[in-house]
Amino acid sequence: MHDNAFPRGPSTLRRATPFLLALVAVLLAGWAVQAVLARWDEDAGLRQALRDGLMCAAATALGALPVLGIRRLPQRLADGLMGFGAGVMLAATAFSLIVPGLQAARDQGLAGINAGLVVSVGICLGVCLMLLMDRAVPHAHLDQQGHTTRQSSGQLSGWLPPQVMLFVLAITLHNIPEGMAVGVASGSGMDNAQTFSLAIALQDIPEGLVIALSLATAGVSRGRAVLIGMLSGLVEPLGALVAALAVGTFSTLLPWGLAFAAGAMLFAVSHEVIPESHRNGHETSATIGLTLGFCLMMVMDTGLG
Repeated sequence: MHDNAFPRGPSTLRRATPFLLALVAVLLAGWAVQAVLARWDEDAGLRQALRDGLMCAAATALGALPVLGIRRLPQRLADGLMGFGAGVMLAATAFSLIVPGLQAARDQGLAGINAGLVVSVGICLGVCLMLLMDRAVPHAHLDQQGHTTRQSSGQLSGWLPPQVMLFVLAITLHNIPEGMAVGVASGSGMDNAQTFSLAIALQDIPEGLVIALSLATAGVSRGRAVLIGMLSGLVEPLGALVAALAVGTFSTLLPWGLAFAAGAMLFAVSHEVIPESHRNGHETSATIGLTLGFCLMMVMDTGLG
């Protein structure tokens, strides 16, 4: 029998992974709908998770709207805004996810190094999931001239214009950890959950603007670019609901859930946002934006939480 009679394992697995992830997503969506219907009236955290997720989606939509009248955003300003979003996400990861995760682990009887180990493992799991999705789901990044700057090794064709479809998938990957983090914070009943969600929504406004502008300069009509930018935020309330349900159903998962969301956020910041904000040579503007965003989120978390 010839060696090529059977498909090679790694390539077959790579091709099958997006379909496996889609199957898992469908199963999670079905479980979420059923659980939401069963617990909606008695679970305040679930309702708050949906409200906060929708607030983030609305902020993304609000940021996309000005593209109907703006032709171009200075690249230095765009990179500074992206840096600002990265700073908010970094501070949110540290003060609103990792610190409460450590405290939740201690509250469950884990003292000293054990609490740190649990949170560390949760962070690594969150990074691993996002890395798997990044490798499995084909996606691309666009600059403000509409050119593809980075593209994953996956392939996708036949649905929408390739640049647009791959960029939309990149947006979806980026928004998933934000929705998860909002859902974990709301579903766990954290004291500063509302402040945390407000900060995420705040950084979603410039994010929506940059997304829609990138699409418009890639040749997409302004109306369609704004519509796609607005719809891109809808993954956040969906992610928030699933995460809130998981944490609310299994209370022992709280430190793991907080750490998992922190790892996913760290991946998004390090792998997506910061490299994009530095790619055009405006590292100083991006760093200033990151510093301002980090400080703003820290003040909101400690002063308003």
